[in-house]
Order: sequence, then C-alpha cells, then structure tokens
Amino acid sequence: MIHRIRVGLMPAFLLSCLLLGGASAAGWWSNLALQIAALLLLFYAAASRRGTPLSSASRQALGLAVLLLALILLQLVPLPPGLWSHLPGRAPIAEGYRLLGRPLPWLPLSLEPFKTISSALWLLPAAAMLTGIVVLGAYRSSWLAWCLAIVSIVSVAMGALQLAGGQGSSAYLYDITNYGAMTGFFSNANHLATLLLATVPFLAALYLNALNKGRSLQKSSGLLVVLAGTGAVIVVGLAGATSIAGMGLALPVAGASALLVFSRKRRVPGWTAIVLALLLAGSVAAAFSAPFNNNLTGEQSKTAEDSRLHSFSTTARAAGEFLPFGSGIGTFQQIYRAHEDPARVGRYFMNHTHGDYLELALEMGVPGLLLVLAFVLWWMRRTFVLWSRDDADPFARAATIAIGAILAHSIVDYPLRTAAMSAVFAMCCGLIADPRAKVQARAAQDPKKAARHLSAD
Repeated sequence: MIHRIRVGLMPAFLLSCLLLGGASAAGWWSNLALQIAALLLLFYAAASRRGTPLSSASRQALGLAVLLLALILLQLVPLPPGLWSHLPGRAPIAEGYRLLGRPLPWLPLSLEPFKTISSALWLLPAAAMLTGIVVLGAYRSSWLAWCLAIVSIVSVAMGALQLAGGQGSSAYLYDITNYGAMTGFFSNANHLATLLLATVPFLAALYLNALNKGRSLQKSSGLLVVLAGTGAVIVVGLAGATSIAGMGLALPVAGASALLVFSRKRRVPGWTAIVLALLLAGSVAAAFSAPFNNNLTGEQSKTAEDSRLHSFSTTARAAGEFLPFGSGIGTFQQIYRAHEDPARVGRYFMNHTHGDYLELALEMGVPGLLLVLAFVLWWMRRTFVLWSRDDADPFARAATIAIGAILAHSIVDYPLRTAAMSAVFAMCCGLIADPRAKVQARAAQDPKKAARHLSAD
C-alpha cells in the first residue's frame, strides 16, 4: 500500500495541475493551492535521501532549472542609480525622478519586481513535477500517461457541453475564455489543443508498454481499441478547439507517434528525422495559409488590433529597446501598453504576446534566449540518445515528441504560462532525463521478502 501511494504521488499532482491550472491570468485560488502543494513536494524532495546518484542527464535538467531561478533572482537584485539608469529602456524612468526633483533610488533590473515574484511563483508546480520525478522517483510512467489520456477525454466531453450551451454556457470554467470553442479545463482553446497534441504520443507508449509486458493478444487488442478511440476523441477535440497551430502540428505529431510504434525494439533510421521535419514544415505552412485566414498571415492580421501580427511587431519593437537584459519577468502587459498606438486601442487588451519566445526576449533579454537555446540543445541530444537505443523506454520517447510539439506551439502561443501545461512539460523533461529514482517494487526493497523458495508437490 505504501509503495502504491508513493508511485501515485506525482500522477496525482499532475492530475491536480491539469484540472485546476488551466489559466494564466485567472483561477488565483486554484493556482495558489497548486503552488502550496508544490512547495510541500519540493520540501519533501529536499529532505529525502537517496542511495543512488543522479544521472548526468538529470543533473543537466536540474541545472537548467537552477539557471532559470538564478536569472529571475538576478532581476530582483537592487542596483545603484549609476548602473540601472544607464541600462537600455530605463532613461524615461530616470527622467521621471528628475522631473519630480527626487534622487534616483536603488532599483532592480525588473521594472515590476512584485510581478516578477508573482511570475516565479507560477513556476512552482513545474519545478515540483520535475523534482518529484528525477529526485523522488515518486511516479509510474503509465499512470502519468493515463492521466493525460483521461483528462483529454473528459476535456473534449466538457468542450462538447460548452459548444452546446453557446456563448452563455455554464460549462466554461473561466470568465475570460474563448467562447464558441472547446476549452475543456482551460481558459484558452489553444492550450487545450496543446494538451491533446502532447497526449497522442503517450497513447502509443501505453500500447507499447502493454506489448513489452507480454500481455495476451486479446488484452492488447482491447487496449488498442480503447487507445484508438481516445485518439478519435482527440481529433474531435482539435477540430472543436479551432486551433490552427494545433491542426498544423497534428500530422507531424501523429507521424512521430506512429514511428514510435513501428520502431519497437529497433533503431530508428536517421532519414526519418528529415521526413518528420519536412512533414512539420509542410503542415505548418499549410495551416498558416488560405483558406484558414489566421491572424498572423491572413488578411485580418493587418487591421485587427489584437492580431498576432500586430502583437508580434509591437513586442519585437519593445524588446529591441530593452535588449540585452530585458524588462523583467512579468512586465509584458505594462511595457506592451506603453508601446501600443493609442488611436488603435479598443476594448480588448493583450495579456500575452501569443508568442512565448518573443515575450521571453522582451522580459529576459539575451540571457533568457540563451537559456532556451541551451534547453533545446539538451532536448535534441536526449532525443538522439533515446531514439538511437534499441531498448529505450517508450514513455521517454513519447516525451521527446510531446516536448517538440509544445516548443513548436509556443512560437505562436503561450501554453507554458499555465500551471497545467508547464507541469506536463516538466513531466516530459523528467521522463527523458533518465531519472535515478524510479521506485522499486516493495519486494525488491525488503531483503526479507526478496528471497525465493522452491517447493515440490
């Protein structure tokens, strides 16, 4: 019983994040509960002692997380007036103090330090998920995958109720949401699409896991039917979410997941990476062309104030003023409003730039972009290692696909700004990090119960 409770710890936390952490700017009480639970998990991991050392990949993953924390903390360090006033983008602030006749105080690099602290707290669930996998090992890969599958099915069912109820449907969980589209447990339909995409490769991993365990043909066939049905539900969900990027990424994700099944117990040929890359480029290019009329390259993008084309250009212009150090995590809304054309501002406001890399360039500057590059290189290396091995864990391979889908979707959206998708992302990072702390069976831990006896009838 204790063993089952332990391995169910991180799946239960993942389920909580998926159900409660679906908004980036709402759901304060639910996200507060997730952050408190994350702190408890982090304290538990810090107090635990393991007999086996961390693998190199796990140390690298944790090292990248520590670097992110260090960058955030550096943005909160007070700087002398002679230093911060000469940083890019700070001249208007210094001029404001001079106009008021007040001396320049010590100020941090972040223009909104309390917003920076708040944004850092939203990263706690992801940090707890990564630590719980690579340090505590309090999980079972198949349970994590089933959490994704079950929440995806329920989300699409909830999305059907949302569509049936119309604009005033009570099935929508958040006041600020994409009315008229499936959102499930999220406030943003695009984030539901990201979850559905990340779930697809784990469906393939669940089937492979059943085959590797030597299940009977009848049980394996039954599981295949269930997983295929889940895949069909996901297709319906992607259509209901009306996410153009989600539709564009569906084909390469499905192709990579099929490759995961067909490459069971064999190495993947090198040319398959080229095929998948071409498939990804073609699918994305098709999705962002007619007749979809998206708000990045379509006709409406040139006139709509809330289009991605307009937000991208405004954010890029603002980011250029604050390079190379950025304006601080959590400062996007204030900086963006200062750079908007007042004559074009309507009743909508931009809460995020709908392109995480551009927003990161504004808030964290060159150091943030270098950290992203370091992570991408780590992910690519782990992907090569896992797909080159004959005996690679199917769940680890599935995680490489899910990470790729989330990274690609982040070009035109911000899924990692939610606790739900950041937890999924951290889970995938933990699975590909070759964690040291997988919980062993209780019999293996107890030497008294590990003995084997022979008996004859």
